[in-house]
Amino acid sequence: MKRHGILRKYAYAWLTLLFFAVSLGLHWYFGWTAFVNEAEQHGQSPEFSEYMSEMMRDTFENWQSEFLQLLWQVVGLAYFLYVGSPSSKENDDRLEAKIDALLRITGGEEANKLIDGLDEHYLRNEGHPKPHGHDADFVHQVGSNIRHVATPPIR
Repeated sequence: MKRHGILRKYAYAWLTLLFFAVSLGLHWYFGWTAFVNEAEQHGQSPEFSEYMSEMMRDTFENWQSEFLQLLWQVVGLAYFLYVGSPSSKENDDRLEAKIDALLRITGGEEANKLIDGLDEHYLRNEGHPKPHGHDADFVHQVGSNIRHVATPPIR
């Protein structure tokens, strides 16, 4: 895969990583300036090890209370939707099976090629989620035993 394709395909992830890195860098920079000002107000010289201890504590506290909670909600729910958890599954599998059956009825022998092409176009293969039961023999046979009605039979 081309480099440009990877950047485009994962643009949201790269942007998120960039925002995270910039915000973390700014948080640590402004934390350092505040730490130096506070030390100078008390007539002390700032010590980097003391600053690191304080910033690691603050960063982990923010990470724990905000980021992990959001990460679980977004990534966890997206994962369960991806694997088709019954609690989050969209109920369009039955509709898709009916449409596939109609394509087989009206499309004749070419219908399976059409369905496979549509599945490939809409990323329903190669590791992407498929409707539940999409690989079942029943689903692939539905409509294939019904006479093709789109054109009159050849005499």
